Amino acid sequence: MRGIAVIGGECPDAETLRKIARAADVLVAADSGLVACENAGLVPDWIVGDMDSLDDERRLEKYPADRILRSPVAKDFTDTELALNLLKEQGCGEVWLAGGGGGRIDHLLAIRSIFERDNPPEHWFPGGVEIRCLMEGGIFRATLAVGSIVSVFPLGDAPWQAESSSLKWQLDGIGWDRGSAYISNIAVSPEVEIRAARGRFMVITPVSIG
Repeated sequence: MRGIAVIGGECPDAETLRKIARAADVLVAADSGLVACENAGLVPDWIVGDMDSLDDERRLEKYPADRILRSPVAKDFTDTELALNLLKEQGCGEVWLAGGGGGRIDHLLAIRSIFERDNPPEHWFPGGVEIRCLMEGGIFRATLAVGSIVSVFPLGDAPWQAESSSLKWQLDGIGWDRGSAYISNIAVSPEVEIRAARGRFMVITPVSIG
């Protein structure tokens, strides 16, 4: 099953969020992610978090009490982590994130750190871009407008080796180090492909979900 967590911070626009949510078997709103869901006309299956950034707690009144998992403000996990843990408890072998863009830099970096751990989210949609976590042996394929910006970062532990097609500067043969950042590559034809021959990578592109 596929689970999607809609979290606080900058989200994709309502139309894009609806497209993303169509892929969900389980939809979870984390704290103010509930506002983004409701603005897009989505009804989450679960609501989690400490609700400290929810604009009006009366929003919760229309949902079944047993589907609201409220946590204390002082806790060991972020609301995003609570949402991801819940999706895994619900049997979701694949998880996506929507939201989390902009806002506080510490929150942004905390989400980024999740992709260094075991079983990271496959997709992250923090506003107007799509971020894909590409595991070793995986292939990223997307249909993008020619000229689209494509950026690639190594994740996890070395060694890293990547291959690509349809990029202005191909990734084959690049020597990757921890902290490498190959940003602002360019799609030269619509069908872009990146292969993680060794190691794990983060790939950032415009949103390509249809």
